[in-house]
Amino acid sequence: MPPRSPRTTRARPGTPLADRLRPRTLDEVVGQDALVGRDGVLRTLVGRGELPSIVLWGPPGCGKTTIARLLAAAVDAEFVSFSAVTAGVKEARAVMAGARTLRGMSGRRTVLFVDEVHHFNRAQQDAFLPFIESGDVIFVGATTENPSFELNSALLSRVKVYVLDALDEAAIAGLLDAALADGERGLASLGVSVEGDARATIANLAGGDARVALNLLEMAAEAAGAKGRVDLALVRQVSQQRLARYDKEGEEHYNLISALHKSVRNSDPDAGLYWLARMLEGGADPRFVARRLLRVASEDVGMADPRALEQAASAAHAVEHVGMPECALALAQAVVYLALAPKSNALYTAWGKAAEAVRREPPYPVPLRLRNAPTALMRGLGYGEGYAYAHDLPDKVADMECLPDELHGRHFFEPGAEGWEKRIRERLAELAERRRRDRGRP
Repeated sequence: MPPRSPRTTRARPGTPLADRLRPRTLDEVVGQDALVGRDGVLRTLVGRGELPSIVLWGPPGCGKTTIARLLAAAVDAEFVSFSAVTAGVKEARAVMAGARTLRGMSGRRTVLFVDEVHHFNRAQQDAFLPFIESGDVIFVGATTENPSFELNSALLSRVKVYVLDALDEAAIAGLLDAALADGERGLASLGVSVEGDARATIANLAGGDARVALNLLEMAAEAAGAKGRVDLALVRQVSQQRLARYDKEGEEHYNLISALHKSVRNSDPDAGLYWLARMLEGGADPRFVARRLLRVASEDVGMADPRALEQAASAAHAVEHVGMPECALALAQAVVYLALAPKSNALYTAWGKAAEAVRREPPYPVPLRLRNAPTALMRGLGYGEGYAYAHDLPDKVADMECLPDELHGRHFFEPGAEGWEKRIRERLAELAERRRRDRGRP
């Protein structure tokens, strides 16, 4: 039996342009050639009549749902779709039971498309496993989140993950041109013309999301009217303010804060400001950003510039007492200061060594010389014996080991040669010399 084509029906009045222009064949899909192009891996599989259970991972508007539907048609499978946001496992089990019945009666398999599958918790995801293993359903999950973090290992072991890319501006521009030229499903009947810079701006504002691009085009075309002209001013008017694609809880959240941190660490203030703007303009909690900058101040600048922590703390104070949008400038000042400050991870490394010693070695007792002796009993047990009061010495430094005896001579903090740490190295050498002199005193 030849594969069935996806059902095509006349769009209902009021159907958004993005829905009217959904690809009807794999040849119409743009921007995902590695998967469904002529030599794409999924195109090759369905060409042989095969479709394994898969997960499609990609940003919004890149074609996950459309591709799933077209793949089902290509292997002549029933297509059932539901969203993990609005449906639960009970509904999913009912669908899968129906798929088992269909397969038993007709031999025809069912593609179960689960959109936003990461909204199911790990226990709920286990409900799919028996049906995937028996072959009663071909599971196709779609997610905008990293499957490594959001899907349990049992499900991941039974599916193949394919990554979809955000559409580039050239692909988006091609979709806009197709929409303007299409007389059946597009906007050709309106006779609207779009200026080049307006078209480029729509493609840029879309952020790789075809749905956003087509919605903007449709809004602009309706505002221009029949035979009208869409210019840059009109696009800006209908788009109002574009918020950068940003998910406060998803992977993009961590991608952006990672980019900000690493840009500052690499002493690049321009990149730091850009990633900061991406987060704040996208709605990130400025307190989260302030906390990361406090970490940067100690982890990546440290004692090379002790004032870095003051700058970050001042920005955090501004966030709490001023709020957005005013505190954005304080955060920007901290980003630039931290980016331009001398860098050292000596403090970060020293803390790691000290913490590792505590975790791996026994809890050595505090040396008696460092213990207070407020009672006669404690003094009789040797508490405080051998303690040297630094202020009584000419150099204010005693040749007294303050680490546990078992760690005698251990060094955790080893300053570098950047900024203040150069002076700190000199200070440590001076302290060592003072202790040596104290050792030689009677």
